[in-house]
Amino acid sequence: MLAVPALALAGRWPVAASLVVAERVGRGIRKPTVEAMLSYAGKSIGAGWVFGLNEALDQAGATVGPLLVALILYLNGGFRTGFGVLLVPALLCLAILVAARLLHPRPHELEEGTGHTFATTNLTCPYWIYLAAGSLIAAGFADFALIGFHFHKANTVPANMIPVFYAVAMASSALASIPLGRLFDRFGPNISLFAFLISAAAAPFVFLGTSIAALIGMIFWGIGMAAQGSLLQAMLTGVIPPQKRSTAFGLFDTGYGIAWFVGSAVMGLLYDKSILAVAIFSVSFQLAALPVFFIANKRR
Repeated sequence: MLAVPALALAGRWPVAASLVVAERVGRGIRKPTVEAMLSYAGKSIGAGWVFGLNEALDQAGATVGPLLVALILYLNGGFRTGFGVLLVPALLCLAILVAARLLHPRPHELEEGTGHTFATTNLTCPYWIYLAAGSLIAAGFADFALIGFHFHKANTVPANMIPVFYAVAMASSALASIPLGRLFDRFGPNISLFAFLISAAAAPFVFLGTSIAALIGMIFWGIGMAAQGSLLQAMLTGVIPPQKRSTAFGLFDTGYGIAWFVGSAVMGLLYDKSILAVAIFSVSFQLAALPVFFIANKRR
């Protein structure tokens, strides 16, 4: 949490790069544990609602953060000031974490009957199918680094508006997360097919369209982020033994991260050859995930 504000003190790029890597490593360490703790709470109030609310709050912060930094830059405050201001939410986050630790020191007890939910501690077949489907989604989901680069290079979006487009995507994700979670609890996991279909439509709008089309594409991209942050974890919660939650979420995040890295690298190489090829690659892999999700939903 302190790595991003520390960028205000980075005088050279190796230091900045190290801090960015540190932030990503920290996220990788905490994410499976957070997902496991949330899944215990989801037993009584609905996994879709729990993960949807968490994703909405997450993306609300991701909306406010870039807008705050953009405002500071607009007021000629500079990047150092912008990153330094982010120390405030970082310290608040750590304080809330301490409060949660004091109030709920044993989060697995939130899920009644944890020891009897599954007769086995082995990961089930639907889990591995979900892992395959999630990897396809990750491989085809364009990272914003590439999208922002395209906006600047193709002059689709003015440079000072790129953070605003990102904020729109994050706002879309925040607004979509809770409804998607509610729909999951009411109608089941097949709601994910609709959500990821919208996500697959983002790439043509983002890479091949005008500024208006790019804005629509960022809204679709944000909905895809919401689906990944809420529906994937909600679906996994129902097929993972409680005793294996942290391990299973960590394994899933590892496979997902590797697939996203490989897919992003391929799209980066394709970008130098053909922007159309990038859009086709992104759409194809995400559409390929839909029947795999359907199979997993039938097997759960």
